[in-house]
Amino acid sequence: MRILLVEDDTRVAAAMVSALTRRGYDIEHAATAAAALAAAPCDLALLDLTLPDGDGMEVCRRLRERSAQLGIIVVTARGEERERVLGLRMGADDYVVKPFSIVELQARIEAVLRRAAIAAPQHTVIDLGRVRIDVPARTVTVDGEPVTLTRKEFDILVSLARQPGLVVPRDRILLDVWQTTWAARHTVEVHVGSLRAKLGDPRLVETVRGVGYRLRGE
Repeated sequence: MRILLVEDDTRVAAAMVSALTRRGYDIEHAATAAAALAAAPCDLALLDLTLPDGDGMEVCRRLRERSAQLGIIVVTARGEERERVLGLRMGADDYVVKPFSIVELQARIEAVLRRAAIAAPQHTVIDLGRVRIDVPARTVTVDGEPVTLTRKEFDILVSLARQPGLVVPRDRILLDVWQTTWAARHTVEVHVGSLRAKLGDPRLVETVRGVGYRLRGE
């Protein structure tokens, strides 16, 4: 899960990068409005409003214009009601006033990402060669043969199939399937092991150690 942190205070940024990285997020730090607008695509932006080269509200507006699915959380010391209202009207999904706890921030990140996942367009049928998934019918075939999966196993497979050939981080799977990233480390491993066995070919779901899993459909 990739987060763009827009924060000009280097000490605050360093602390946030460290805390969020430990929780499994991939963080890109931008210290200016220009750097934020030039950054690569991400899943969510944490946006300070006081920036050295521009107003964070304008950055918020422009980021929202680029993507309706991007999660945006304003993280700022500006806590007046009119600022909160303006931030939400500019396209922010949430507004957090400093100081805050990292536990609260993570909960807000998860909530925004959940809403974004629900709102994103969903594939109805995912065809990856050997593996075919009918999402509305919740059915799976491998080489034309039906495979019976539990609800969690099916949801994990769909999470992987939405990014075929790419590594899906463990926390992304947790968020897609369990709607949280707070879970025992072995939770995903156990379900993936069962899914791999039921698919009949352990090579279909590849473990990328220390990162996550990759679905190989061909």
